[in-house]
Amino acid sequence: MDHPVLDDLRDESEELDRIVAGVDAREWGRGTPAAGWTVAHQVAHLAWTDEVALMAVTDPDAFASHVAEVAAGAYDFVDRAAEEGARVESSALLGRWRGGRQALWDALRGLPDGVRVPWYGPPMSGASLATARLMETWAHGQDVADALGVVRQPSARLRHVARIGWRARDYAYAVRGLTPPDQRFRVVLDAPDGTTWAYGPEDAEQYVTGPALDFCLLVTQRAHRADLALRAHGPDADRWLDIAQAFAGPPGAGRPPREAGA
Repeated sequence: MDHPVLDDLRDESEELDRIVAGVDAREWGRGTPAAGWTVAHQVAHLAWTDEVALMAVTDPDAFASHVAEVAAGAYDFVDRAAEEGARVESSALLGRWRGGRQALWDALRGLPDGVRVPWYGPPMSGASLATARLMETWAHGQDVADALGVVRQPSARLRHVARIGWRARDYAYAVRGLTPPDQRFRVVLDAPDGTTWAYGPEDAEQYVTGPALDFCLLVTQRAHRADLALRAHGPDADRWLDIAQAFAGPPGAGRPPREAGA
């Protein structure tokens, strides 16, 4: 598979790598905005998920067995894997993440076009899996950056996260047992380079506007809607912004709004 998202995934991972590689071991134990998760938990989660994704690409039968084993776990296996990985010494954990993500990158690069990869939900293309890994790397990287007081500059790579957020609108309703609206909708975002990213039909009556960074923070539930400069145009768009969720799994708790003056 030869797709631009692979290079963007590599670059997103390397940006986060530079952040965590530059801090001492004590900072790996610093708490992040995700309750109970330290910087080490965040990196351990990325390392583990890359390894599971590699299994899905290279050994679908083993991945199917894994899914069967965790099906009754109500997603607590994610926290357990992060906790186990976070106990490892920071340099070893960093080495594990580096090796795993490179192996996954190589496997995706060698994946023939048209092959569908099994996942926890419906199977997806290699490009879609790479996009999902980029989204998660960016989102967990935001937690790490927030914990360490690092301000990251938004890049064009956010277009992948924004597109997933737009495409996942109906999923956000379904995972909550709600019926998605019938009306078509549109997202129009101010990109980091001053251009516009737009998704959805131009004549949609329900639409969302605002900075691309804010939209990505919202759909990955890294910031509360009240703290973001997003505007909903239409009641359905307004409702969606309250429940938007780009990632797979049960409804996320999201983040509380910042305190006034914080």
